[in-house]
Amino acid sequence: MTTLIKAACAACLLASTFAHAQSNPEANLPLWEFGLGAAGLSTPSYPGADERENRVLVFPNIVYRGKILRADRSGINARLFSSDRAEFDIGFAGALPSDSDDVDERAGMPDLGPLLEFGPRLKLRLADLGNNRRIRAELPLRAVIEAKSGLHARGTTFEPRLAYEMAGERGVWTLETNLSVVLGDRRINRHFYEVAPRYATATRAAYTAESGLIATRLGLFGSRRINEDVRLFGYVRYESFKGAANRDSPLHVKDSAVSGGVGVMWTFKRSARRANGGETVDPALM
Repeated sequence: MTTLIKAACAACLLASTFAHAQSNPEANLPLWEFGLGAAGLSTPSYPGADERENRVLVFPNIVYRGKILRADRSGINARLFSSDRAEFDIGFAGALPSDSDDVDERAGMPDLGPLLEFGPRLKLRLADLGNNRRIRAELPLRAVIEAKSGLHARGTTFEPRLAYEMAGERGVWTLETNLSVVLGDRRINRHFYEVAPRYATATRAAYTAESGLIATRLGLFGSRRINEDVRLFGYVRYESFKGAANRDSPLHVKDSAVSGGVGVMWTFKRSARRANGGETVDPALM
């Protein structure tokens, strides 16, 4: 469960610091940076849906490098522990809504509202391979809340992720590929796949969702710096729903899907004050 904006910007916010911090872990970076981003994105309406959401988004590009409060390529988080090899934080993310009128299988059912996610995450640097290459792992556990006519708990997800990262000299370009699995408890799977008896029709049987696998994901993210302030980015992600816990749901109609997007990030303001300490597991954009 990740926000569409976060998915598109992940490669962009792999920093030039990625290369720089290898030789200088006390890189003296601005405490904060501010700008704008824009992206064109295409993704399934929800995992296993046949219809797609195509969006053009404009959003703030914010980087903040506080000792505890952080805003970077991983989202907004409160970093509670950090070392050269491990980092533990409380992070926030989200996902955009989906209108059931635009999804044939969900016609007449409630819309899927925007989702807010928060919870603990352990990040590990597994290996430094030299030449600005490394392998890392992330273990995020997220509580999911739907923001629709109030706030409503929608369960918990766990998405262990293994990533391989590389960068050009001084971060002119970055590339990341990652593999993850998304697991959900019964409540979040009900949110996507359950059909209550009152919504059953002649072509849509009632269904009780179960906890378990939602998707297996393989992603590729890349970015290219045009100048000090402008960076282009793009991503493509393949998702497999084979083996998912709720493939028998009438709302689960596809066994695979591809998401993608391209965009640009523009930074137009940086603080004169410098951040304290160097980047460790997850350096941010310089």
